[in-house]
Amino acid sequence: MTLRPDKQTGLHHVFAATRYSLGGVRRLWLETAFRHETTAFVGLIAVFAMAEAPLWGYVGALLLYLVTISIEALNTAIEEMTDHASPEYSKMAEHAKDLGSFAVFCLLTSNGIWAAYVLSTALGWV
Repeated sequence: MTLRPDKQTGLHHVFAATRYSLGGVRRLWLETAFRHETTAFVGLIAVFAMAEAPLWGYVGALLLYLVTISIEALNTAIEEMTDHASPEYSKMAEHAKDLGSFAVFCLLTSNGIWAAYVLSTALGWV
């Protein structure tokens, strides 16, 4: 059994928290969905640049992207914990995973609506 590390305080806590966050990014990068979402965000920024989207469009897209990857991280955590707690098939585990997936879907839909609105504004369609 591995012992837990001592709790960090002060500036050491800040460095430890940063290390944990970077570990989360490394773990999340293994998820295909996260890589797709990141690639889509980079592509969207390129499309915004070509359409000469306003600054508020970029800011909104960045904020939605950050919320999306946050929910993606939580969804991945739910999946990992569910697989650990219930290695056998379970309807409850299926529901937990489906709900996490639905949360990500809702944010992806929000991203799409925002992108369509910003582009339609930038191109003078609205």
